[in-house]
Amino acid sequence: MGESIQAMRERRNALAKEVRNVLDQNGPSTWNAEHQKKYDENLEQIERIDAALDREQRLLDASAEKTFQDAGGKIQDGQPGNRNPLLSKWLRGGDNALNAADWESVRAATSTTTPAEGGYTVDPTVAAELLKAQKEFGGMYESSTVFSTAKGEAMSWPTMDDTGNEGEIVPENTAANDQDPSFGTVSLNTFKFSSKVVTVPIELLQDSSIDIESVVWALLGERNGRIKNRMFTVGTGTGQPRGIVTAASLGKAGTTGQTLTVTYDDLVDLEHSIDPAYRKAPGVGWMMNDSSLKVIRKIKDTEGRPIFVPGYATGAPGGAPATLLDRKIQINQDVAAMAANAKSILFGNLKNYRIRQVLAATLHRFTDSAYAKKGQVGFLAFSREGGNLLDVSGATVKYYQNSAT
Repeated sequence: MGESIQAMRERRNALAKEVRNVLDQNGPSTWNAEHQKKYDENLEQIERIDAALDREQRLLDASAEKTFQDAGGKIQDGQPGNRNPLLSKWLRGGDNALNAADWESVRAATSTTTPAEGGYTVDPTVAAELLKAQKEFGGMYESSTVFSTAKGEAMSWPTMDDTGNEGEIVPENTAANDQDPSFGTVSLNTFKFSSKVVTVPIELLQDSSIDIESVVWALLGERNGRIKNRMFTVGTGTGQPRGIVTAASLGKAGTTGQTLTVTYDDLVDLEHSIDPAYRKAPGVGWMMNDSSLKVIRKIKDTEGRPIFVPGYATGAPGGAPATLLDRKIQINQDVAAMAANAKSILFGNLKNYRIRQVLAATLHRFTDSAYAKKGQVGFLAFSREGGNLLDVSGATVKYYQNSAT
């Protein structure tokens, strides 16, 4: 019988802790080839265990769901499949499946937050589940500051930059000088995002044992999650959100020949391109593509020790995230991989990026001939969100840019 998930997790945590102990207990004067070998071997085992854990967890989830359904179990309120009985009825049967009382409940749930639009208007509870699904993708939702507004009208966030000013010494009987700070605004306007039409076979809708709500939400959430994460990362700010990479400023450029690489010194320079006052913020960390992390994992400091430290038991008491120069790492696949001129690594106060979500959302159901002749029903979700970096001086988030040649 194979190793249990719990046993694999315990073994993985033990390996990660061992690596941290080796790094903590061996400074420049004691680090040697044996320590490096242990570091490399443990990381290799951690990668294998992570892959095995993912496979086992997927298998267990599928098996548990089937066993539960075979036994006649029903999913309780608050869990996938029965988050909103009215939505489930509507997904399966359309407008005609809801009676007058049902439609009154829908209007009551959405009247304070939703503009008058066609289609099925999604109440706040269901909208929250859709937003939750989107967080599985990218990394922007995890690292940014996310907030909601009831409506999506234009919003300007006030800003102030006084970093270049300082006080003065005033002689006796002399008036103090005037010096006003620089005030400005950063727009946090919203944009309408579409999931594109998701088609679902009629068989799924007709089979009452299928958790159709989860099927539809998964598809809508994945599609919306991908486009929004990309826009919040590299959006131009013209007709779309301004992404964090677009809004960041240059912190360090690679020297000639570093089209696919970054050095330890580059990372130190990038970190120190952020003023110490900003580096104290709790949201300060790194953001990069997984392929860039692969490059960094092979980098040694000036004394030959690896600079990447693996995490263990993340999210649990006593756990620790993976770190780079003692800062957390956020993987975001929409940050460019290392290439000529690529802005491949971000560092700074990532929490300064604001994502604004409008509570209103609209879901449409299509049953016209284009879908009926294929035995399908189409679903389309619209939602409104915006994002921007609240930084008028370009000082809080900076990027490393690979060289052009």
